[in-house]
Amino acid sequence: MSESTESRFRPSRGTAIARAFALALVFALNPAGSAAPHAAPAPGAVGTVVTPAARDTAPVLVTPADVARDSARRAADSLALVTPPAPRDRTLPAEDYLARVRGGFTPQNQAYARLKTILRFATPLYGMLIGALILFSGLAAGMRDVAHALGHRRYVRVLVFLILYAVVTSLLSAPLAWYDEFALEHQFGLSNQSFGGWAGDQLKAGVFVVAMFGVLPILALVYRVFDRSPRRWWVWLALGAVPLVIASVLLQPLVFDPMFNKFTPLGDQHLKGEILALAARADIPGRRVYEVDKSAQTNKYNAYVNGFGASQRIVLWDTTLHGMKEDEILFVMAHEMGHYKLGHIWQGMAVSALLTLVLLFLAARLCDAALAIFGARWGIRAMADVASLPLLILVLDLLSFAAQPVVNGYSRRVEHEADVFGLEVSRDNDAAARAFVKLGSQNKADPDPEPVVKWILFTHPTESERVEFAMHYRPWAEGRPNRFFKGRE
Repeated sequence: MSESTESRFRPSRGTAIARAFALALVFALNPAGSAAPHAAPAPGAVGTVVTPAARDTAPVLVTPADVARDSARRAADSLALVTPPAPRDRTLPAEDYLARVRGGFTPQNQAYARLKTILRFATPLYGMLIGALILFSGLAAGMRDVAHALGHRRYVRVLVFLILYAVVTSLLSAPLAWYDEFALEHQFGLSNQSFGGWAGDQLKAGVFVVAMFGVLPILALVYRVFDRSPRRWWVWLALGAVPLVIASVLLQPLVFDPMFNKFTPLGDQHLKGEILALAARADIPGRRVYEVDKSAQTNKYNAYVNGFGASQRIVLWDTTLHGMKEDEILFVMAHEMGHYKLGHIWQGMAVSALLTLVLLFLAARLCDAALAIFGARWGIRAMADVASLPLLILVLDLLSFAAQPVVNGYSRRVEHEADVFGLEVSRDNDAAARAFVKLGSQNKADPDPEPVVKWILFTHPTESERVEFAMHYRPWAEGRPNRFFKGRE
């Protein structure tokens, strides 16, 4: 439910290797983890707030005409009848939250958002420069020679090369990662994590990548495909990515996430009961609701849904539990239920499989062209040479960055759909608007980014769009049908 220029509001933990060979995983996991809701602007005047209290509290008196038309009642009722004031609908926006979210974008928040935007562009470009440096310096060929000297089997050679490559890229990317994920977060009061804790997370992520792609023979199988099908390898890798995506989505909540945080069933029994009642209204079977100790690492707010089947769960960061009111949390939960009810995780896996096929097709063409031009200089004969790994990752990073507008456009659409569902289920515009205001303020998000920044980087609609939508979308009060929620009233 998170909003930012970052995907699913989680700091990057893996290396370029994970981005390359778990490309489909990245796309599949970003909707739910996801992370906080966002929404598109609704028609109508910006900042208009319905405040009926003043007109509703005016007394309504029986007029002389009424008395003349009813002489019998005139004799019985000599006093004017007063209609009691209608109570204010507390689900309506109580103030101009659009002005509030924009006013909360302080100079400090502006500085943070500006630096994060620069880093979201700079980080992938820096990663590609590292890949080019490893290729043109001859380091890739050198690491291959070491791998060949230490083993004769493909599995051993690939594993050794992967370990060497992970160490080199981690060291070269560490300064920028440290500034982006640690120093900057502490500078703006958004992180509580010690340097040792942050470095430990980086180490665990690196070990996980090596274990998943190296110790498990996934990367060795990739190079077997390169060797056996030098012209059609992209087809076989795209097909092989499908079970990898499904397994990754299934196992992420059970294996990967617990490596970094402690997940426990939601402890607040009253809130849990309210959430289960909301789920029953949405016609959703009781799902596991967890809280996670993200306060050990960050002060930001977030919630997300991930996994599927037996591993599917809704997760609330403990910072969200401590910083939001109950009705705001219930709207966040309604948003996350929307992801489940609308099938966004399955849609995300299907989209990622299709996109992976397209990107691998383009990657095959670019890799072949690069080897034809620079292969002799790099000392790399073909893709079946394990030294081609930096080239493959560089090309996939380039294509992934180029595909961001498409991927993030899709993400913004499904996040808006979840916002719509959340409002239709909760029918609490005021709580939704307040939740968006708090998310934007606490996470220091730019409520009105430049269009090109939104187009390329934002995985959610902007905060202003979401607040405005939350203030005005009320089909149930206007006699119009809901878009998504068709359950009981």
